Amino acid sequence: MSLFKARDWWSTILGDKEEFDQGCLCLANVDNSGNGQDKIIVGSFMGYLRIFSPHPAKTGDGAQAEDLLLEVDLRDPVLQVEVGKFVSGTEMLHLAVLHSRKLCVYSVSGTLGNVEHGNQCQMKLMYEHNLQRTACNMTYGSFGGVKGRDLICIQSMDGMLMVFEQESYAFGRFLPGFLLPGPLAYSSRTDSFLTVSSCQQVESYKYQVLAFATDADKRQETEQQKLGSGKRLVVDWTLNIGEQALDICIVSFNQSASSVFVLGERNFFCLKDNGQIRFMKKLDWSPSCFLPYCSVSEGTINTLIGNHNNMLHIYQDVTLKWATQLPHIPVAVRVGCLHDLKGVIVTLSDDGHLQCSYLGTDPSLFQAPNVQSRELNYDELDVEMKELQKIIKDVNKSQGVWPMTEREDDLNVSVVVSPNFDSVSQATDVEVGTDLVPSVTVKVTLQNRVILQKAKLSVYVQPPLELTCDQFTFEFMNRNPDGIPRVIQCKFRLPLKLICLPGQPSKTASHKITIDTNKSPVSLLSLFPGFASQSDDDQVNVMGFHFLGGARITVLASKTSQRYRIQSEQFEDLWLITNELILRLQEYFEKQGVKDFACSFSGSIPLQEYFELIDHHFELRINGEKLEELLSERAVQFRAIQRRLLARFKDKTPAPLQHLDTLLDGTYKQVIALADAVEENQGNLFQSFTRLKSATHLVILLIALWQKLSADQVAILEAAFLPLQEDTQELGWEETVDAAISHLLKTCLSKSSKEQALNLNSQLNIPKDTSQLKKHITLLCDRLAKGGRLCLSTDAAAPQTMVMPGGCTTIPESDLEERSVEQDSTELFTNHRHLTAETPRPEVSPLQGVSE
Repeated sequence: MSLFKARDWWSTILGDKEEFDQGCLCLANVDNSGNGQDKIIVGSFMGYLRIFSPHPAKTGDGAQAEDLLLEVDLRDPVLQVEVGKFVSGTEMLHLAVLHSRKLCVYSVSGTLGNVEHGNQCQMKLMYEHNLQRTACNMTYGSFGGVKGRDLICIQSMDGMLMVFEQESYAFGRFLPGFLLPGPLAYSSRTDSFLTVSSCQQVESYKYQVLAFATDADKRQETEQQKLGSGKRLVVDWTLNIGEQALDICIVSFNQSASSVFVLGERNFFCLKDNGQIRFMKKLDWSPSCFLPYCSVSEGTINTLIGNHNNMLHIYQDVTLKWATQLPHIPVAVRVGCLHDLKGVIVTLSDDGHLQCSYLGTDPSLFQAPNVQSRELNYDELDVEMKELQKIIKDVNKSQGVWPMTEREDDLNVSVVVSPNFDSVSQATDVEVGTDLVPSVTVKVTLQNRVILQKAKLSVYVQPPLELTCDQFTFEFMNRNPDGIPRVIQCKFRLPLKLICLPGQPSKTASHKITIDTNKSPVSLLSLFPGFASQSDDDQVNVMGFHFLGGARITVLASKTSQRYRIQSEQFEDLWLITNELILRLQEYFEKQGVKDFACSFSGSIPLQEYFELIDHHFELRINGEKLEELLSERAVQFRAIQRRLLARFKDKTPAPLQHLDTLLDGTYKQVIALADAVEENQGNLFQSFTRLKSATHLVILLIALWQKLSADQVAILEAAFLPLQEDTQELGWEETVDAAISHLLKTCLSKSSKEQALNLNSQLNIPKDTSQLKKHITLLCDRLAKGGRLCLSTDAAAPQTMVMPGGCTTIPESDLEERSVEQDSTELFTNHRHLTAETPRPEVSPLQGVSE
């Protein structure tokens, strides 16, 4: 129930898919009937003209057949309809219809209908004017103070005002500085035309000035007016309102005063005759139409304003008096006397919803229907609930978040890597040091058996590898009916020759890793064809690799045991060749038909070298944070000195600078030096993060071989240790990895159920140091060594109370026990020499392609 809805007195829907605008509605006694009742005249852009005289039997009735007095197809779009004294020799009202290239004036006469068909109207064309220019809108009035007749002024799309003295064309004038047409109105009090230009100014032109200005049959003659040939058209007054106007209207209080009302896009203005603002009202919504009319209170004006929220507001000057809801968005509103009912509000929407309403307060009461009560059988409800729960559970198990494709080959991505390098390298950097940078072409094929709307291919490689293009988008004409995105991934390997060359093997190195296998050693020439630097027998058991960045790695195969050793001067450089060796060994034995081949690692996890890389990366982050803070301080100091100098220079009585210029120059040099330092530190941080990621891949690989982890468990480790593709000051690697490892320690690697009560911070902030992170990494390796297993299921995260083969000690919880673990783990995780790298190393060879 609501008291603030417009009371529907009569309504109808006009035509089918017709369009209407603010000029398409008019209320007047167009047939000059003796009772003085208004008729509703509506024209549409489809060319139809309709005249209604509503006579509802009771409030809220729709349109009956007898309510429509006339419907005629004029075959041209109707831009505006007006009723006035447009025919000479008589003061009877006639109908003026504006088309885009024609103005027609009709005489409308009413005839009594026979039997139940009601009254009817007939239209007769009195005269018409063919327009040489495309019309926009029109206004009418007693121009020049004529008595007993109305003249018509039409504004064209190119800014010409054409005045018609009823059956004859009077003159045409171009508005100066015209760009786009605006609303047009005539003030009889000042005998002026008012419009709002594209400069967002309200402009007033006297009719006498228009009449005596130079003829403007052509637009070019406005230039002649500027040169003095004839009287120049000048504006009477202007007012800048700062926005475009939707409509303009003039309302007279009495014979001595009138007001100009302008409806803007966000404000409502009331102006005096001379352009001064009487008042304005800022609107909190987007208006669509308005209509000012005289108020019952002396000296005030009521205004109806419709908006795009289906509301109609009634203002008395700037005071909101009433707000009512409409069933549509009005584009035109009028007030008239219909069927002896005064003050009927007529609104028209752009899709032809015509409604006559009033502002009554009779409530629309809602009565709830009677509910048929029945006894509930709770046993049947329980059975039905269980069946529904079983269906829901089965659906959740069989389907994931994304819908599964009907067949595996509905969406397919295949990749072919060229076996040879490009003849002309596509690398952005021609060379790195003394080595040329090669490039290889990758062919990606997308195949789909389902209808796609849009496919997007994204290609990603980890630095220092680069792409010539990483985004491809394909648009299709057919549309996917469900619109659900489908994502598939395809991973593939790039040739090892893309990032390293054959090199001289080295017998001594600072960092060494030994990989054990369960099969006889394989010749390195068969594993790495094309990497032999010389054709001697030694190449069967030893091979050297030379990265494009300068690092050298050596691989040795034992002649007597089933072991392979990888050694290098840089710890992080070991990962790529180690991973490549294991993959090529697996491929070799698969081709031989061997299914039980396995690799293992029985040495100690080199955590000390890994921790040194973490400390170096964290030190660069802290250094970058300090440099940025210092740069900010110097920038504030620089701006403060600038303000002091500017105040000295503007002073009329010069004062000594007191070495402010020297201080400004010194501060400027400090700002430049700090900016260079920040940029250099960012480059070093990027290289350090690349080395850290390579070392992390190596540690994960060694842990997987050490504990014989499955692919799912390796994926969990990679997600915990490599959560970021890019390292930033706001979200860094240390705090993210620490949170992930802490989660694993408190869930699947927890000792008891008490540890599973998570108490993690909701925000990730940069830590004070890396001691906590290193302690958690050490504890993670220790718990994996004592039988812990990685999983994401909460059901599987049971307390580790079972006795592992060979027995294992309990996992300590307190800080004291953790410190003892760190001391005991020194025997398990041995120390190696600390080595730093100057250039980033390739950390991955796969190239990932994703199509969507």
